Amino acid sequence: MAKDTVRYPDAVVDRIDGLVDDGMFESKSEFYRFSAEYVLTLVDPDHDVETFNFDEIKAELDIPEDDDGESFFLEAVITVRKHGLRGDYEAAETFIDDHYEPTDRESLVLEELLGTYRD
Repeated sequence: MAKDTVRYPDAVVDRIDGLVDDGMFESKSEFYRFSAEYVLTLVDPDHDVETFNFDEIKAELDIPEDDDGESFFLEAVITVRKHGLRGDYEAAETFIDDHYEPTDRESLVLEELLGTYRD
């Protein structure tokens, strides 16, 4: 298994720590692995998930989907990624803030995604 170092905003890490402390995730590593795999499955439905207990975690999180089975979250990921690639971090932050509460799971994942483009 590869190891990758990524920097995250302190507020995001604090919220993830809270999710681990609350027992929603067994560890921060589990959160990060699940988050990455989840985004990959949204971007590529054929992605072969390797995270242990992925389906169980996803079911426990009860992530809502639209009527057609697609999640608004996928479009949000694409939007944040587009802004991140262009270095337009403020537009990405505004998009996240306009569509999500700061403590929403989706918001945390989008902030994490945006953080990967800042360095």
